Amino acid sequence: MSEMVEALLHDGTAIPVLVSGDGRALLIPANVKPRSGPEAQTMREWGADPDLGPNLVSGLSQSYRVIAADYEGHRMAHPAPDTLTPENVTADLLAIADAARAETFGYYGYSWLGLCGLQLAIRTNRLWALIMGGFPPREGPYESMLAVTRAAHSAAARAPEQSPEVNLPVEPGDWDAATIQTNETQTRQFLTLYEALQDFDDSTIGLAPDLPRLAFAGAADHIAYGPRWGDVTVRIGEPLAAHERELIEVGWDVQVLAALDHLGAMHSDVVVPLLRAWLGKVGRQQ
Repeated sequence: MSEMVEALLHDGTAIPVLVSGDGRALLIPANVKPRSGPEAQTMREWGADPDLGPNLVSGLSQSYRVIAADYEGHRMAHPAPDTLTPENVTADLLAIADAARAETFGYYGYSWLGLCGLQLAIRTNRLWALIMGGFPPREGPYESMLAVTRAAHSAAARAPEQSPEVNLPVEPGDWDAATIQTNETQTRQFLTLYEALQDFDDSTIGLAPDLPRLAFAGAADHIAYGPRWGDVTVRIGEPLAAHERELIEVGWDVQVLAALDHLGAMHSDVVVPLLRAWLGKVGRQQ
């Protein structure tokens, strides 16, 4: 059973929301539209999974009431350059849950959307589970991501008419070969987000002690950017592994996935069984 609803976000824009399945609510900010043709091929060349969103919905809606909204895609189409703060992102995610009539819900986000899940969890008591993928809850790369985002914003501002096409052959993980495919307002919203997080100390955050929480990332998840990006390395798998014991002591479940990089650890054939197993375990414990 599926239905489409609409949520009104903090900036007055409306986002479509797919609600599919029965059971406890599980909010996933994901693009559920199938990818095909050249778009899907380019994603595969980069090591991404073009079927990720549809597979998440089909794999998880067998046991849960999945609430899926393409929040990243919406923000690229409707940027919030001056207002994409942690508080407003939280308000947006809660608006999506409200539109789906979910008083309580689990949350799964990956990469910057995993970061958003942590910000959500410290601002609401409506979560029954939190899953952060591809972003560590301790020693998060806030400073390095700000540096990369500043470089992307500067490049986008210098070349507002740059073609979004990638014409050169790419290799998985070859981030330095990427062209700037976003405009000034699109990149400025992420600048706003990471600037707002520079004083955020993730070593002191307190989550509800009874909130089940999982953090996972690939062991090889570190992204090295060249000179035009500020010679920055974004480390994700390394701090998760380094802080595994202390995270477990304060209530996290932690999985460091051997040999996988940032894109590899978000593939649906990795994530769907991982989420199903963990959610099934914590659901039995509640």
